[in-house]
Amino acid sequence: MRHGTRLGIDVGSIRIGVARCDPGGILASPLETVKSGKGDIDRIVALVAEHEAIEVVVGLPTSLSGREGPAAEAARRFAVRLADRLPPDAVRLHDERLTTVTAESSLRAGGVHGRARRAVVDQAAATVLLQAALDAERLTGRPPGEIVRGSS
Repeated sequence: MRHGTRLGIDVGSIRIGVARCDPGGILASPLETVKSGKGDIDRIVALVAEHEAIEVVVGLPTSLSGREGPAAEAARRFAVRLADRLPPDAVRLHDERLTTVTAESSLRAGGVHGRARRAVVDQAAATVLLQAALDAERLTGRPPGEIVRGSS
């Protein structure tokens, strides 16, 4: 397992959930919700610097069959824009199938409802995504997902 903090990103059209892990890569936890749109990449780049993250794992929403639709295309575009602002090989895409469903279910089970749940579900989904990526790396000994190259 590589040593260093990582950020997990759940890209949405309205909100972007952000999670982080400890430097040992053991446990992911919710960090922040960033409003999608103007300044979103700036804020995430600032979070990378603030937390000295070695890597950003962006969720790639695919269907259960593995097909990619418009949401996956948007996540790929976001990841490239982010990769343009970070060191080479610092951004990865990782399958995020069912992360929001898992996050919603966990929040509901924890008694978080309505508006309160909507406010944190994106962070929770980013946490599920990042934990899955960490677990995959621990299991295989290889970094998770695919590296994203910047557009330049």
